[in-house]
Amino acid sequence: MIDWKTKLASRKFWALLAGVATSSMVLFGTDAGTATKVVALIGSVGSCVGYMLAEAKVDAANKQK
Repeated sequence: MIDWKTKLASRKFWALLAGVATSSMVLFGTDAGTATKVVALIGSVGSCVGYMLAEAKVDAANKQK
């Protein structure tokens, strides 16, 4: 089974999504400005998700102590 918490916190996963999104937009003829904005959005969401999951893990570990 896939551990989604770990997967969503992975920088490699978010880089993959950015790469797939960029490649798809190039394939369908999207302009460069839109592609840049989409990749920036994916990067920022990935950073936020990774941070939230890391903080949740730290909080859970502190609560158990």
